[in-house]
Amino acid sequence: MRLGQLPGRELQRRLQGDGLTLRTGPFGFRLRSPLPLVAQGLAQLYAQMPLIDDGRFIDFSLDIQHGSGLHRWLRPQACFRFDGQAVFEPLPAGHAYPLLEWAMNWCISTHAHQYLILHAAVLERGGGALLMPAPPGSGKSTLCAALALSGWRLLSDELALVSVSDGRIWPLCRPVGLKNASIDVIRGFAPHAEISRVTQGTAKGSVAHMKVPDAHVARMDEAAKTRWVVFPRFQAGASTMLARRPRADTLVELARNAFNIAVQAEAGFHMLADMVEGAGCFDFRYSNLPEAVASFDCLAGGELLPAGRLASTADPLAQTLVVTP
Repeated sequence: MRLGQLPGRELQRRLQGDGLTLRTGPFGFRLRSPLPLVAQGLAQLYAQMPLIDDGRFIDFSLDIQHGSGLHRWLRPQACFRFDGQAVFEPLPAGHAYPLLEWAMNWCISTHAHQYLILHAAVLERGGGALLMPAPPGSGKSTLCAALALSGWRLLSDELALVSVSDGRIWPLCRPVGLKNASIDVIRGFAPHAEISRVTQGTAKGSVAHMKVPDAHVARMDEAAKTRWVVFPRFQAGASTMLARRPRADTLVELARNAFNIAVQAEAGFHMLADMVEGAGCFDFRYSNLPEAVASFDCLAGGELLPAGRLASTADPLAQTLVVTP
């Protein structure tokens, strides 16, 4: 059964009672919340997610509850509790749905050590995974959303789950987080995209979430091997450019973007090294989103550089390329 098959009242009853149990990627969540914004967000963005039958194992149990004391009525708050314990500082009640998404990220990144977890977006095309690690403000999520709406299969916007046994990346298929100007950029790029209400005044500014296409959720159990590692950077007014990136530098940056490299220790480092050795490594700069998407389509089609070709600073293929799709 899918979440979207639940009547609205039944969704609210479960959230306010024993909990709504659903699966996203390899994880089972039990969610509880009396706040209407949580129910609204889940109904809109998780409609195609499978529910978990009673008695099945649940990985994480979390609650988004009202603030305590006077904050139940005066300047209402939303509070995240994990297994009954408060984790974050309370937020305004109007931030309840983004808080749920951040809480789910926290659960995975701090507990799911059966994976090497990278702070990166992941998409798939033709059986190969595109890994995009990047700091906040780089345009990663905007580019990720555009690619997911343009023929690339979304695995994750925020957390790459790398199997330490075989290096495959497992999908999460959770909504894509957008903030500030990127919200209207994606609305203009793809008017058919389903985007949640905008929450103003968060620590990240204005935030919203884009629903994952249903066809991607249907393939939620299909992992992919890394074929490309690309570090994107948005720069207003810049031409679209792709440059070969040294593998050693790529390995160092991936390790910096790993949440649990210390936990995985030597096995995690060797897994990253194997990923880098088998992938094409690039820096990517863009300002025009359609051009950027067309460039990645060319990359997937092998029209730019062979993905497995090893480049060095002396190799002419290592020089910056101006991409003109």
